[in-house]
Amino acid sequence: MRHPLISLAIGSAVFGALVTAVRAVPSAGPDRAWTVAIEPVASPAGNGSSAPQLTAEGDRIMLSWMERSGSDATLKFAERTPAGWSAPRTVTSGHGVVVNAADVPSVRALAGGTLVAHWMEEDGPDPEAYNLRLAWSKDGGTTWSKPASPHHDGTKTQHGFASLFQAPGAGLGLVWLDGRATNPDSPTATDNMSLRASSYTTDGKQLRETAIDTRVCDCCPTSVALTADGPIVVYRDRSSKEVRDISISRLVAGRWTAPVPVHRDNWTIEACPVNGPAVSAHDRDVVVAWFTAVHEEGTAWIAFSHDAGRTFTAPVRVDDAVSTGHVDVELLKDGTAIVSWIEFANERSQHKIRRIDPSGARSVAVPVTGPGEGRVAGIPRTAMGRDELVLAWTETADGASRIRTARASIPAGPLK
Repeated sequence: MRHPLISLAIGSAVFGALVTAVRAVPSAGPDRAWTVAIEPVASPAGNGSSAPQLTAEGDRIMLSWMERSGSDATLKFAERTPAGWSAPRTVTSGHGVVVNAADVPSVRALAGGTLVAHWMEEDGPDPEAYNLRLAWSKDGGTTWSKPASPHHDGTKTQHGFASLFQAPGAGLGLVWLDGRATNPDSPTATDNMSLRASSYTTDGKQLRETAIDTRVCDCCPTSVALTADGPIVVYRDRSSKEVRDISISRLVAGRWTAPVPVHRDNWTIEACPVNGPAVSAHDRDVVVAWFTAVHEEGTAWIAFSHDAGRTFTAPVRVDDAVSTGHVDVELLKDGTAIVSWIEFANERSQHKIRRIDPSGARSVAVPVTGPGEGRVAGIPRTAMGRDELVLAWTETADGASRIRTARASIPAGPLK
């Protein structure tokens, strides 16, 4: 197992070697016009902020992020309101709180109004060893419960890349990457990271923990969505031959189904690209976005499902030139999807969004960041709520980072 930051460096080096060989692939048909204005919104995050995450429950959107002060790190959050972002509140702070551009914490509202937060804490001097921590708040984030961990293996290994979701019955569900089988102190240790899941009742009692997949990519973020048939998780899998394509598992009658590929890209790579998928759902419609670099091409794709993730349509190319991935996606009620990604063109990276129809029709790509702004770092985030698209990303300039946010009203009606 490699530490996420080490793998991120490896993945960046691998991609950097591929950029000159990438060929632009034209889209199938002309892109459609799309009138959308991206409006900056004053960010509640301070200087030195990074690792943004957006979560949505109904119309409630939560923005969480990390801030550093000396050797301490603090997890903060704010809620989107009609007047802007609420005043920031603190979940936890300390010397051992992990800050990682790929493995980011979150704050989520559950159906009953309870807030739940997750973050990672160091477990000794080994940077590959850290624990996943959870806490609940019944008063809107003023106070938080004593932290707990969903894993109980006791190994000093990686536990992170969690995705939290609303479990049936108003409780909490979550999945995470678990490195217990990589325990260096075990004579039966393997190099296999696993994907595990657990759930909690409305009063915070943990239920059964289970393994979804016992060999997955080491440090690619996971993503979960709720369909009319139940929760689904997408993640980067890892075969015995180092094929690292995107797989999906569905929670059916209390059990996670055997994982199946969303699409067989057959991307073989002997290092974690630190580039996970994103999923969004409405009723039984699902959309998954992901990055791959098959045939030395860095590309982003999406595929649609109309049966709650059992089967998927042929993938649609997202980017126009060279993608470095870090995708996010939101499925609208009309069945179209808004996807965001990082594209490399004209010797610079740019954060873009576009709208894509299940038929494969695409809108023109709309830049989120302008040429005069700082560099986009980490993974940009999107969320839909109150008839607006909310965006958050980390901008770096002159060696400093800060979370930026924006909004966009999404025009109704099909692409024309």
